[in-house]
Amino acid sequence: MKDMKRTRFIIFLLIIVLLFISCAVNPVTGKRELMLLSETDEIQLGKQSDAGIVQTYGVYNDPALTQYVSEIGQKMVKISHRPGLKFEFKVMDSPVINAFAVPGGFVYVTRGILAYLNNEAEFAGVLGHEIGHVTARHSAKQYSKAQLFQLGFGLGSALSETFRKYAGIANFGVGMLFLKFSRDNERQADQLGVEYSTRVGYDANEMANFFATLERMQPSSGADGLPGWLSTHPNPADRVAAVRKTAKEWQQKTGATNLRIGRNNYLRKIDGIVFGPDPRQGYVENNIFYHPTMKFQFPVPVNWTVNNTPAQVQMVNKKQDAVILFQASAGTSPGEASSQFVTKTKGTVVEKKSITVNGSPAQRLITDIASEQGTIRVLSYFIKKNKNIFVFHGYSAQTGFPQYQPLFETTMRQFKRLTDARKINVKPDRVRVKKVTRAGSLKNVLLALKVPNDQLEPTALLNGMHLTDRVPANTLVKIIEKGR
Repeated sequence: MKDMKRTRFIIFLLIIVLLFISCAVNPVTGKRELMLLSETDEIQLGKQSDAGIVQTYGVYNDPALTQYVSEIGQKMVKISHRPGLKFEFKVMDSPVINAFAVPGGFVYVTRGILAYLNNEAEFAGVLGHEIGHVTARHSAKQYSKAQLFQLGFGLGSALSETFRKYAGIANFGVGMLFLKFSRDNERQADQLGVEYSTRVGYDANEMANFFATLERMQPSSGADGLPGWLSTHPNPADRVAAVRKTAKEWQQKTGATNLRIGRNNYLRKIDGIVFGPDPRQGYVENNIFYHPTMKFQFPVPVNWTVNNTPAQVQMVNKKQDAVILFQASAGTSPGEASSQFVTKTKGTVVEKKSITVNGSPAQRLITDIASEQGTIRVLSYFIKKNKNIFVFHGYSAQTGFPQYQPLFETTMRQFKRLTDARKINVKPDRVRVKKVTRAGSLKNVLLALKVPNDQLEPTALLNGMHLTDRVPANTLVKIIEKGR
């Protein structure tokens, strides 16, 4: 007992010392604050996180759009509180409505949020908001607090479920996207978004308009597991009014006139952007997962939730006590890949044998792996398809494994080549920009563009408008062009 008290006292003293010596001046406020990361450390953390984020969620393949995003972002970086920090801007290939930033100057916008923005001023405000999270070092401060918790009390007991779930992935890596900012951080990022966008010549009132649209939508997480805006950006009280007030103040400070909105230019830039899940990257139909690009298919257990990311397909049952993961594997053969898995996980081999799966050479493996929650049993199939090795891992607690093993086997044994041209030649939905030929209510305009009745309200939201709004002739509006 005395040793435990002594250890806690030493840890307490160490925390006090760290609090004393690990303070830095915030670039935005000019005040000293707790910060365990130097700028060099912050950049390194950002690079590590970026690698995991890109691998997990994928970058949208549109160089012209990426350049457009970067050009607007870099204009605001130059007049920001950290103009010397090298920022990188990327468009993520996700339908989720969100934007993110991680320490070191890495800023991400999803194609989902780009589809719902309606002009450059809105976009600049959102992008400036994310730049503000970096310049004010919000993520870096969260990381510093988390490190102190780990030091003082241990990762397992002190950190939140989110941290426990994602800790250890590239020094929080992908988990950085799941950190939730405080409402004070959000207010400050809103203020900085207004400041930066106004100073480069945009009307920041448009940023408030987009936040009003977000409140109508309540965007949530997507099928790829990426969190939605409100999951990571708590909504401060009176946000829209506060943004309008700050916009007025900055317009007065700068004496800015003829501020840009840039509606038509922005809409033309996103014309044709993929909308919603992209079936070319994998989709589920009648409990079968199809991957048109890589040309394979396998069944999904009935009523299991599927999260499909570029790095991994995750299938989870309702009780969340059984999981099947599917992904590419390292190794040149199924046997080598299975051996590497055992070495990496330090698993105990229960069964191992060479098999074939619909004509493809494979290795079937059952291992027991120790975890914080106890021993889990894993059924793995390592399958060679052309030059690639794919792997299924089906796992549950050791006691529940016999119940789920037949389901695991059914999914894994039915992995096979996809040859059906109808399943391969699928096309995604896309945003299309159309010019209004005759003035009228938005509802009548959309009906004239042959938008189905059940899609009128969603399309109004897509345009940041209401169906009763008056739309002048020659106005550009967005509709959804259906794919497969």
